[in-house]
Amino acid sequence: MVQTHRSDVELLLLRGFELRWRNEPIAVPVSSRRLLAFLALQDRPLHRAHVAGRLWPDTPELKAAANLRTVLWRLRRPGLDLITCGATHLALHGWVWVDVRALERLAHRLLRDPLGVDLAAIDPRAWAGELLPDLWDSWLVFERERLRQLSLHTLEALCRRCIDAGHIAQAVSAGMAAVQTEPLRESANRLLIQAHLAEGNLSEAVRHYMRYRDLLRRELRLEPSTFLSALIEASTPLTAP
Repeated sequence: MVQTHRSDVELLLLRGFELRWRNEPIAVPVSSRRLLAFLALQDRPLHRAHVAGRLWPDTPELKAAANLRTVLWRLRRPGLDLITCGATHLALHGWVWVDVRALERLAHRLLRDPLGVDLAAIDPRAWAGELLPDLWDSWLVFERERLRQLSLHTLEALCRRCIDAGHIAQAVSAGMAAVQTEPLRESANRLLIQAHLAEGNLSEAVRHYMRYRDLLRRELRLEPSTFLSALIEASTPLTAP
């Protein structure tokens, strides 16, 4: 049997599902994708009945349990054990590297101790993807929103930290990723404007402010906060049309 190492197996959930073994993609049926993704987003073993009920919520209990057994059987591959299957509980094996889990660990480090994180090792673009956009299970609604909020706070913290450290290009990239994730979020737009100002690009800052102002007016019939407007006005004269 082939020995499986931690670096051998990668499960990617952002921007779409992909399972890799030694950098080679592995074809996975949709039902198996749903199970792997569900277990990957949990931090503890789950009872079989709970897993079956969440993945097949509109199916009778016995049929849902049978569906789960079928999916587990299909996932069995020599030398590639992905799931620990106990008598009552299931969990994703610890050696499976999951992109979402890795990003969550980095996010918590950055939010708790921003000075202790190597900024050069962080790629803001990694946070800009949607969680499993090709799946529409009801349990994903909460997971998507949870990850979206964590992504936004992390990108904003990264942008702020990069501005303070003088890594302005990376600050702009982080700010743009935050705005891409939530275009109407004022804190994200404010930080991106501050990054442009820190770089000395007044025209970029003004253009982005005007785009954001127009978007707010069009989508929500609101105006930017006085704090954001003052930030622009303090840098260059700007009169709204």
